[in-house]
Amino acid sequence: MAPPCSVLLDLDGTLIDSQPGILASCQVALRTLGHEPNEILDIKRLIGPPLEDVMQFLLQPHGDDRIADAVLAFRQHYGESGLLGSEPYPGIGNSLREMRQGGLRIYLATSKRAVFARRILEHLELAAYFDGIHGSVPGGELDHKPELLAHILSEHDISPARGLMVGDRRYDISGAHAVGMRGLGVLWGYGTRDELESAGADHLVESTVDLAGTVLAMIPSASARGPIRPTSSRARMS
Repeated sequence: MAPPCSVLLDLDGTLIDSQPGILASCQVALRTLGHEPNEILDIKRLIGPPLEDVMQFLLQPHGDDRIADAVLAFRQHYGESGLLGSEPYPGIGNSLREMRQGGLRIYLATSKRAVFARRILEHLELAAYFDGIHGSVPGGELDHKPELLAHILSEHDISPARGLMVGDRRYDISGAHAVGMRGLGVLWGYGTRDELESAGADHLVESTVDLAGTVLAMIPSASARGPIRPTSSRARMS
């Protein structure tokens, strides 16, 4: 019997809209270091990279290099209240249910601290759909997507050929390709179509309604169920 197929899912911008909570925690981090945040701070394009990179970007205009202090302040506020400012995108619960019914194993792969990710999924009553919840850890060895995905593949004995990474930013796509997996880009999150296409996304999907069908179409075992047309395809379909 062939091993089960697996889908690895990003969190922010893919399953949940976490912008309000992240923005609040970024503002607190800046104020903790004595800086007044820009009232029109656009945090959307900063969601996805490792937190250290985000804090470096936010501190740069102030000539401040206290990145570790900013990260600490962010995580303290986010752990206390910021993480509760997240909502699942409409239809995500149904998508997860359909993927489970399709026989897939489902793993979370986020740059967010794993402990925060688990609390968010439990708060939103989505944790039960997952076979594993993975994110960054103290020490920083899993802060970047290639290392995180390689860890998940090894931990759960997943063949890259029988796995798929789903995310909304170029980091998700390039991370998937770095470990030999295909990458599906979603267009309802924080990344743009141009960003995902430039990263080489193997497919794009425009709506959560079509997420499960597109994932099943890209997973090898789905061929036994008959063709399911993705909503958007790229040249790299093989």
